[in-house]
Amino acid sequence: MNTENIVKELNFKAIRSSGAGGQHVNKTSSKIELTFDLENSESLSDSEKALLKTKLSSKLTNDNLLILFCEETRSQHRNKDVAIKKFIDIIKTNLIRPKKRRKTKPSKAAIKKRIETKKKTSLKKALRKKPKFD
Repeated sequence: MNTENIVKELNFKAIRSSGAGGQHVNKTSSKIELTFDLENSESLSDSEKALLKTKLSSKLTNDNLLILFCEETRSQHRNKDVAIKKFIDIIKTNLIRPKKRRKTKPSKAAIKKRIETKKKTSLKKALRKKPKFD
């Protein structure tokens, strides 16, 4: 995955931000909406697209669009940079494939130790009981 090519495929839209800021907030569009079309991306392979579709299924729209919003700062340019960083982090973390688990057998010494401790505890509990007088 090449991040430079992916960034070229992003679409940005500036929206009026909510929250504190007085009149400034009413005049400027500092909130950024980042959209990424996963289905038509040329910088991702088909296997990467399939992996991202499964991992990001809750964040994707019906048209397989990933939409991120950023209104952390009052600057449109800084919000754009923050949105790009968030997007790249999301893509990188979700493209990591988990390692397959290898089944392992316990060693003979571990098996022997487990059985010995079981015998000790059963003997300890048996000694707690009242003796039977027949």
